[in-house]
Amino acid sequence: MNKKLIIIALGGNALLKNGQKGSIKEQNLNVRETLNSLLPIIKQGNDLIITHGNGPQVGFILLKNDAGEQIYNIPQVPLDVAVADTQSEIGYLIQSELFSLLHQNNIKREIISTNTMVKVSATDPAFDNPTKRVGKTYYDKSEVEKLQNEKGWIFKQETKKGKTGWRRVVPSPKPIDIISKNTINTLARNGAIVIAVGGGGVPVTIEGNIMHGAEAVIDKDLATALLAKQIHANQFIILTDVPFVYLDYGTEQQQAIHTLGVNEAKKYLKESKFGEGNMAPKIQAAIDFIEAGGKEVLITDLNGIKNQIGTKIVKS
Repeated sequence: MNKKLIIIALGGNALLKNGQKGSIKEQNLNVRETLNSLLPIIKQGNDLIITHGNGPQVGFILLKNDAGEQIYNIPQVPLDVAVADTQSEIGYLIQSELFSLLHQNNIKREIISTNTMVKVSATDPAFDNPTKRVGKTYYDKSEVEKLQNEKGWIFKQETKKGKTGWRRVVPSPKPIDIISKNTINTLARNGAIVIAVGGGGVPVTIEGNIMHGAEAVIDKDLATALLAKQIHANQFIILTDVPFVYLDYGTEQQQAIHTLGVNEAKKYLKESKFGEGNMAPKIQAAIDFIEAGGKEVLITDLNGIKNQIGTKIVKS
């Protein structure tokens, strides 16, 4: 059998569902459900890398930062360290649940979670235009002025579900290199299931021979696509909240797409046909992977994986 190297990017609902508080028990149950959906892929014996988001978990750390500083005068944890923290936490949750699942199904595979650093450019335009909302919802005007003066944080006003307030925003620079790509590749191609690039990876800049953590977050799907390109993965699967990619999502003209060529994807992306939300970065990640020589990207949800349906993005 010719094994394939498959990279699967888990969406946010794989760890935490809408309305949940985010307890470890809740996350364990969600991870268990997700991994059970992936069991048919695991049973095929292909090489496998799993990546994941970390938005809510980083948010929790930032809230703890605020509380610890205000009540106990504990110094704030920088954002790059918070991302590294969540990589270890979520990696452990996935690894432990996967260990149980494999043993229950008599599958002998090693599992390892990695703390993955991802290089970004210090001159990326994103550093001059922060857009990624993080942390507390919402800050009031007096808090905003204080934090802008004391920490140099940047805030943007938003209205969501009828409520208006100020959110902290941070840069989301483009990933340009997965630092430990060769190690991840070697482990995966030797049979280990590797958990990597959590939350898009820890953002770092490199000046000369010196590495610096960056106060930023990286899009998980773009970072996963970069890893898939760099190690020449055969298939890239993006798990999200919906079974298909839709044109005009959320409107009366909503239309599910079953197969999408790269040129069409570029056209629709330019026309903003994928609607608001987080689908556009997933489409861009798929385009990046295919144009670098990848064969296929599948975008679907957990039920789609089980039923072998979803949107396939291909070269043409």
